[in-house]
Amino acid sequence: MIYSILFLSLLSLFSACGKSDNPPPEPPVDTTHYAKAQVWLTKGDKTVLFSKQNDLNILSSVTPKWPTIIVDTSYQFQEIEGYGAALTGSSAYLFHRILMPDARQRLIEDLFTPDSGIGLSYLRLTIGASDFSLSDFTYDDVAPGQTDFELEKFSLSQDTLDVVPVLKEILKVVPNIYLLGSPWSPPAWMKTSASLKGGRLKQECYPVYAQYFVKYVQAMQANGIRIDAITPQNEPLYATASYPCMLMEAADQNKFVRDHLGPAFQQNGLDVKIIVYDHNWDRPDYPIDILNDQETRKYVTGSAFHAYAGDVSAMSLVHQAHPDKALYFTEISGGDWATNFSDNLLWNMKNILIGTANNWSKNALFWNLALDENHGPKNNGCSNCRGVVTITSQGQIYKNEEYYSLAHFSKFVRPQAIRILSRIDQQLMNIDAVAFQNKDSSKVLIVANYGDSYKTFTVQQNQKSFSYSIAPKSVATIIW
Repeated sequence: MIYSILFLSLLSLFSACGKSDNPPPEPPVDTTHYAKAQVWLTKGDKTVLFSKQNDLNILSSVTPKWPTIIVDTSYQFQEIEGYGAALTGSSAYLFHRILMPDARQRLIEDLFTPDSGIGLSYLRLTIGASDFSLSDFTYDDVAPGQTDFELEKFSLSQDTLDVVPVLKEILKVVPNIYLLGSPWSPPAWMKTSASLKGGRLKQECYPVYAQYFVKYVQAMQANGIRIDAITPQNEPLYATASYPCMLMEAADQNKFVRDHLGPAFQQNGLDVKIIVYDHNWDRPDYPIDILNDQETRKYVTGSAFHAYAGDVSAMSLVHQAHPDKALYFTEISGGDWATNFSDNLLWNMKNILIGTANNWSKNALFWNLALDENHGPKNNGCSNCRGVVTITSQGQIYKNEEYYSLAHFSKFVRPQAIRILSRIDQQLMNIDAVAFQNKDSSKVLIVANYGDSYKTFTVQQNQKSFSYSIAPKSVATIIW
């Protein structure tokens, strides 16, 4: 009997000192509580996928027994516009031509309604073809050697095949969705390369290219689709791709926006944001140089970034240089080069969602909203990119890690929410967090646990608090 007691004591001691997959005991619960906080959880091991957990009691303020995360609504930062992905030509094709109408409607509701779905509220569109289209095209293609300075042949005909019909169905579900348009290339006749690939915008084509954007916005308006913002060029420093692309250095983009695009929008009464750069984190000097021009900045709302090079902190460098200008995050793709669900989920939190929000971004967008099981259809794009969802050629739908990553933000952090202060106790190692307040005064805290063990913490906001234990390698969204 003595040996049994000794063995159990040693076993208990060993368990206490070792790593455990079981959560620590919750603190004593005060039965006098104000309300409940909802919790939605995704575990990196996929045993829980964006699932609602038991509500938490919100208590009157007591001395916390656990490390704290302080949420303070009196410190307010940027206003959020939304979370989403790109409705590329390839994505629209899968929605429109592969899914049956009932299945398409169910997927649209799952993706875009905040009550029954995950509430995506922002889409990026390609102005003409991209690397994920069914073919190369622009809206004013003419025979080699010809030009069309009057834009008489301008037509959205390619977009009316799939993109416009799908957008109209989405707009029935979420009529106020933010839409950002980005071109991969102007028409070939406007370029020094006389091709959709490579080259620069000809100096004599700056004015007509500005009118090309005007016509795009107006043509979409005629289809009942409001474009909220444009970028002048997708990835302007990458002009050697095998798909539509163009070199547009900072000085060129500055001149185009200042002398042509900005005035053209103004003269045509178009309330459309101009967002510069739209490329990787490694060149914050590009948008800073443009915004340093006192004339250009009158037309520019802010700058946009991708995550294929550099560090998310570059966005804060631009904010420090021009704190009155907005920041956006407009592209990153998942793919079969990274297949570990947990690693992808947590990388997305650290960099794309929590990371960009804490570095002043007003949105966060993934690349293709949908691709098929063969990573397409593609137009010389990456061979193994992954969509937010996969739509197979047989019409089956699979939700990928990008879907679950977005869901933790898009369902609860609604447009016009404000980022608020979230201060993490230094004892909470491997924990990351960001907090928001919605227009209805609800608060949202997204917490990521990058570590290998449960972490228990107390959230304090004003004179109220609640405690939660987050599983290892997991993400929790808490709403109150």
